[in-house]
Amino acid sequence: MHAFLPRLLALATLTLTALGADPASIGSPSKPNIVVILADDLGYGDLPCYNPTRSKIATPHIDRLAREGMRFTDGHSSSGVCSPSRYTLLTGRYHWRTRLQTGIVNLWEPPLIAPGRMTIGSLAKLQGYHTAAIGKWHLGWDWPVSPEEKATMVGLGGRAGWSKGTLATVPTAAQRAAWSAVFSRPIAGGPTTRGFDHYFGTDVPNWPPYSFIRDDRTLGVPTDLLKAEQFAGFQASLQGPALPDWRLDAVVGGLADRAVAYVEERARAAVPFLLYLPLTTPHTPIAPSVAWRGSSGLNDYADLVMETDAVVGRVLAALESAGVARHTLVVLTSDNGYESAIGTAPLESKGHFPSGPLRGYKRDAWEGGHRVPFIVRWPGVVKAETVCDELVHHADLIATFAEIWGARLPADAGEDSFSLLPVLRGGRGPVRSDAVSCSADGVQALREGPWKLICTAKPQLYNLALDLSEREDLAAQHQDRVHTMLATRERLIAAGRSTPGAPQKNDVTVKQSGG
Repeated sequence: MHAFLPRLLALATLTLTALGADPASIGSPSKPNIVVILADDLGYGDLPCYNPTRSKIATPHIDRLAREGMRFTDGHSSSGVCSPSRYTLLTGRYHWRTRLQTGIVNLWEPPLIAPGRMTIGSLAKLQGYHTAAIGKWHLGWDWPVSPEEKATMVGLGGRAGWSKGTLATVPTAAQRAAWSAVFSRPIAGGPTTRGFDHYFGTDVPNWPPYSFIRDDRTLGVPTDLLKAEQFAGFQASLQGPALPDWRLDAVVGGLADRAVAYVEERARAAVPFLLYLPLTTPHTPIAPSVAWRGSSGLNDYADLVMETDAVVGRVLAALESAGVARHTLVVLTSDNGYESAIGTAPLESKGHFPSGPLRGYKRDAWEGGHRVPFIVRWPGVVKAETVCDELVHHADLIATFAEIWGARLPADAGEDSFSLLPVLRGGRGPVRSDAVSCSADGVQALREGPWKLICTAKPQLYNLALDLSEREDLAAQHQDRVHTMLATRERLIAAGRSTPGAPQKNDVTVKQSGG
């Protein structure tokens, strides 16, 4: 581990009271501990458990998790990119009901989750849980930055500047002074104001500030600039305030250390816990640690997938060694598909297909953009080695947890969330009749059963039961179905929800792609 991490992790250690409870008494069928692991840019085909013949990356820990629980084959994120999918997973509400109609939350932007909006964290707290978010947030903060101070943080270059030799590498005295002032202040509007008792992570690992944040403050004051070599290849994207010895290849290991420590601490307490663990990998920075470089025999991305799997393994091992694994519900999924910008040909030439049988990649309305790994392990409730082919969505987590806890969601919470509990308990039948996922530029893809409508200017219609790779557009042969599905989209938008209940208002006028 790099020298700066022990110092920061020591600062980050929570001062929790160990009440000496028997770990076996902490969880129960109605109050299990919950761990939600969200990988970043992990493709549907990257895991052998989803792509047994055309995945060449070893992921033994995730594959074991799938064997010990239920693997969903038709699970979806809300978008083909990061921030919107995170919003929906945490709130149970489609992101396109907010200001974020396209793209992601940009650098130094305010929070996307409105104050008072229920999240899986705030719902869990109402049930007596201790809650933590450890990892990548990327949903905005109320950054304590004046317009004058913000001006010192922009225009510093990035990956393109590094390649041209124009990247800033030494801050001015004025910049150092401004950054010292900014990062000596608390940062409002983050995870601890959105349902989590504790936060530890990096907001976005390839953007500044290049430091860990604990709760509402940076660990250390980032007043340097990131070293130039960390912009080589697909590593850092934007230059900005950094701790002097910050290392991109040590970030995910630091998150793993903090997650393991949290599990150990909470296993000694007398209340159940919910851990939201949004990992920074295998998203850029494509910077596997020294111990994992070359491990896959493919490339750095594949090495990073293996390191991600090892982090999952560490968390699962911590649950077991703390004696709480059998009382813990674990969800593992990804925010969107594989990042094709880092290259598909080098992997495919070696027999690895990161989208598996699916068309498209990250950002796309095609299945490869938003059909993601989705695994649930819950000993004693979810039967091991089961596969569910029902249509499910990240939005469904909050309703699932509510039903487990016997809680009723308010009318203005989880508007697009359907409980997975019936299928987790072995039931059959559809969880939801429809679902919406979007491309990065806001193109909506509507599912109804096996049918998928991509709402481009000239709508495209596919029957995924017969054509999972989306090669045959059936819109011309099924115009009635196209019109019916467009009407469904209108209804979902107008009602402000897709679940039964009182109509709700969208935050903005929803932009409708195509159609």
